Amino acid sequence: MEVNKVEFFFEEIPAFEFNQRIVVEGVQNIILQEKKKVGFISVIFCSDDYLLEVNKKFLDHHYYTDIITFDYVEDKLISGDLFISVDRIKENAPEFGVSFFEELLRVVFHGVLHLIGYDDRNETERKEIRSKEDFYLKTVDIGEGKDES
Repeated sequence: MEVNKVEFFFEEIPAFEFNQRIVVEGVQNIILQEKKKVGFISVIFCSDDYLLEVNKKFLDHHYYTDIITFDYVEDKLISGDLFISVDRIKENAPEFGVSFFEELLRVVFHGVLHLIGYDDRNETERKEIRSKEDFYLKTVDIGEGKDES
């Protein structure tokens, strides 16, 4: 398995420009700060409908979501696939009062935190993972990516 690599893919949506360097550096920072090793992480951007089909097929969930994480972690080597709905990011960003890029970062970071072992099945876990997202978002210069969507 190739290590220390983050790659981006687009499924059934047009590719769009964003500051990939900021996302990659943010992902690597989270993993290293959490005392883990960076493996291979695929970030797959897709539509709501595409992600709904993934949700149904692999998780038997029949609802829309912003991210589905497939975990290929081996010991401290953090690897996985992050399927992210760009439709959800576009809809949620103004609702949360943030830029498209900041919401994109939050969702990517959320997926990485899941790979590391954080969960969000109950209120205590949701508060902890949200706190981690906020903490790591503050380590990134989001301003460099704001205009790109």
